[in-house]
Amino acid sequence: METTRRTLVTGAAALAAYAALPSAGFTAEKRSPVVTTTNGKVRGSVDGEVSVFKGLRYGADTGGARRFMPPVRPQPWTDVKDALAYGPASMQTGKGEEGETLSEDCLFLNVWTPAKAGKNGLADGGRRPVMFYIHGGAYNGGSGGSPWYEGTKLAKRGDVVVVTVNHRLNAFGYLYLARLFNDASVADSGNVGQLDLVLALQWVRDNIAAFGGDPDRVMLFGQSGGGAKIATLLGMPAAKGLFHRAATMSGQQVTVGGPFNATRRAKAFLDKLGIKDLAALRALPAQDMLAGLKAVDPIAASGGVYMGPVLDERGLTRHPFFPDAAPEGLSVPMMCGNTHDETKGFIGWDAKAFPQTWEEVIARLPGQFNARIDIDPETVVAFYCQTYPAYSPADVYFAASTAGRSWKAAIIQAEERARAGAPAYVYQVNWKSPVQGGIFGAPHTIDIGLVFGTLDAKGSIVGTGPESVAMSNTMSDAFIAFARAGDPNGGNLPRWEPYALDRRQTMVFDNASRMEDDPRGAERRFFNRVPFTQFGT
Repeated sequence: METTRRTLVTGAAALAAYAALPSAGFTAEKRSPVVTTTNGKVRGSVDGEVSVFKGLRYGADTGGARRFMPPVRPQPWTDVKDALAYGPASMQTGKGEEGETLSEDCLFLNVWTPAKAGKNGLADGGRRPVMFYIHGGAYNGGSGGSPWYEGTKLAKRGDVVVVTVNHRLNAFGYLYLARLFNDASVADSGNVGQLDLVLALQWVRDNIAAFGGDPDRVMLFGQSGGGAKIATLLGMPAAKGLFHRAATMSGQQVTVGGPFNATRRAKAFLDKLGIKDLAALRALPAQDMLAGLKAVDPIAASGGVYMGPVLDERGLTRHPFFPDAAPEGLSVPMMCGNTHDETKGFIGWDAKAFPQTWEEVIARLPGQFNARIDIDPETVVAFYCQTYPAYSPADVYFAASTAGRSWKAAIIQAEERARAGAPAYVYQVNWKSPVQGGIFGAPHTIDIGLVFGTLDAKGSIVGTGPESVAMSNTMSDAFIAFARAGDPNGGNLPRWEPYALDRRQTMVFDNASRMEDDPRGAERRFFNRVPFTQFGT
């Protein structure tokens, strides 16, 4: 018995020593793939059949003297850096994801790839489509480290390389100081968050082949604020040629902030902090700087001060979709989507927040429109009661606020693409979340989990039942097909036609997905009686 025990211990020690050998042999390489990037070597991990690299640095620290300045590439390194944990997210007023660090040093991205390890690392010649996801959060919060964006399932299902990214947000990425301080170092301050994304895309161009991806087939997709960032990138000359498909999911950017409104917001921000000179602003601790975001927005006259991209005549020389679709982006195939019940996602999953009376609907609608649509709420309610006589007060409230607040900008993007002869593939999600028996319909964010396949992620609203799996497979496959060929057709959907002004073709995702011409056309025509104003501009 003692001999057997000693043999087992000795054998276990030998196995442990073999496992610790540095990437010499297939077993070690599979466990810890090492890839050489333009900045240096990085070591990832393996999750089943997918290699995962988290916290890959694409830009240098943006704190200290580099605050408000365009990003620069990091200094190369000579050792092998572990890429096993998400990098810090941008400074923001929220807590970020569980266990997430917030820092000005936030220029990190993450890669999931099904490429097989070999003598050339993960450069296996696969030339897979790259699906580059930009997180939401209205330019103000969020990160690429959400469990909803975990890329393993999507990478495996589509044989694609998935990338998520962090970049500067709120005042760190979009505080326009150029008209307040005569200093060349802040000339780009209103758009450095967008320039971070450009630098990340340059990293993908230069490095993604080493992870088994195709730098000539990079698809941007992003939900809410992520979609708005993508729409803005479509109008940025610096981003031209760095991506080859674009999908905006419940997030559009028709116009950006003008320089005078952006200056008024910057002044309100500085006044809130009690700061008058640039040196003092740069010396302020990052955490203290967030207090400036609590300033009342001088344009909206309510809420915290808005931060977003600015028409600064440098990084942005025109609006993304005004007066037409920016020519820089017309060669990029586009998808443009929304959900049927967007604004049900803005009430905290609280059924008690549903309006109960018509008086309550009339009182609350202006707050949802928030100057995007300036229209008499009694007129809105009367229209919906006539058009949809079976609708309850809550039905009318969510339908009208979705049409006026969220959907209108998506229509504008689709219309301007069609007018330019570069139409978009338009979708609407009607599939209902199973949360609380489906009373929330198809709310804002529902398409994230469906596309990524992260049905069981913490906080997921899409469920894990058979209908959830089927809907997720259908949406994932359409996005994968679009990444692969710039066309979402080829899966089990009916033929998906691009949007044209005479028919307004729209793919309606549901248990039985279908093509519809001009869904909710009566609502679209009704809200066309007043102009739409992009929030923040």
